[in-house]
Amino acid sequence: MDTQQVLLHMNHGMGDNSYAHNSIIQKKVMREAKAIVEESIMRLYAIIPIHCFKVADLGCSSGPNALQLVSNVIDIVDCSSSNLNLKPPVFQFFLNDLFGNDFNSIFKSLPQFSEIIEEKKGQKCGACFINATPGTFYKRLFPNNFLHFVHSSFSLHWLSQAPKELGNEENVHLTSTTPPAMHKAYLEQFRKDFKLFLKLRSQELVPKGGMVLTLIGRDKTQKTHDIRTAWSLIGTTLNDMVLENLIEAIKLESFDLPLYDPTIEEAKEVIEDEGSFTLQRLESVILDWSTNIKEAVEDENNNNLDLNTKAEFTTKFVRAALEPLLKAQFGEKIMDELFVRYKNKIVQLIMEVKLLEFSTLIISLIKKV
Repeated sequence: MDTQQVLLHMNHGMGDNSYAHNSIIQKKVMREAKAIVEESIMRLYAIIPIHCFKVADLGCSSGPNALQLVSNVIDIVDCSSSNLNLKPPVFQFFLNDLFGNDFNSIFKSLPQFSEIIEEKKGQKCGACFINATPGTFYKRLFPNNFLHFVHSSFSLHWLSQAPKELGNEENVHLTSTTPPAMHKAYLEQFRKDFKLFLKLRSQELVPKGGMVLTLIGRDKTQKTHDIRTAWSLIGTTLNDMVLENLIEAIKLESFDLPLYDPTIEEAKEVIEDEGSFTLQRLESVILDWSTNIKEAVEDENNNNLDLNTKAEFTTKFVRAALEPLLKAQFGEKIMDELFVRYKNKIVQLIMEVKLLEFSTLIISLIKKV
């Protein structure tokens, strides 16, 4: 399935299953990468005279995290300007995602966001212009030598499409029992897409421009029960529903998730092979689901972190990300039943393994001159 044909996006709105209400993991990842973003921007701001600081956030999605980078960058540049005794620049932010993204919810939040920035910074902050730039980041989005800084958080594990002609009738994603040919096909698609992404961004960034990327990664040893396990249970659930004639078998046979979680070695190999960037940092951070669940539960003033709570949190996270794709393939009517069954499988998984973890790759790059 071509990701673009179904206009891949997270669940819209502010409902119970929306991305806006189920993106605390993404928020956690942005916090983990904040110091590296700060390091990259301060380096850039110290060596390049910037009057209008142009920043692109690729795969911004929507909800409370969509403007987090904007806020972080303004804070970092404000601090750097003060330390260097420089006049703060004008800011121009470009929020990018696919055409199906819920940009309207971002636009509606801008007046309140501007008020908060003004109260926080007063008149000492440079003017801030925020633009939407819809389109796939696997194509050109900006003119040559235009951007100073590019950011992408939890987006690059989404491929431009799932590998074609996989002949995969049981699993919709990679598992421990996946045939080597299927794994190779996903790896080749990731290499192709990531290499193209780097090439395009090297054309759009100014010389010495910076880029910080985070994406779901994978432990090479595969000893941890990570997010790949959660994806694979979607396939198991769909197979069960096929056996009960709730889903047509042909629809499942033609469906594969366009997701790949590379190892740190696989990502490094592509960066070095493409050749446009100097690799500043490449780190793998292991985070556990429980930390994120506790944070979400505390936000709701509920400290009962039982098995059902853990499974509900995981299910809503997966549903917010995958439901639009699944709905396009299998129809809206089965979605509630699918995720009820999925939650039951997550309960069983947590009972068996106790600890679910996920690996995040954090990459900092500088465009070569």
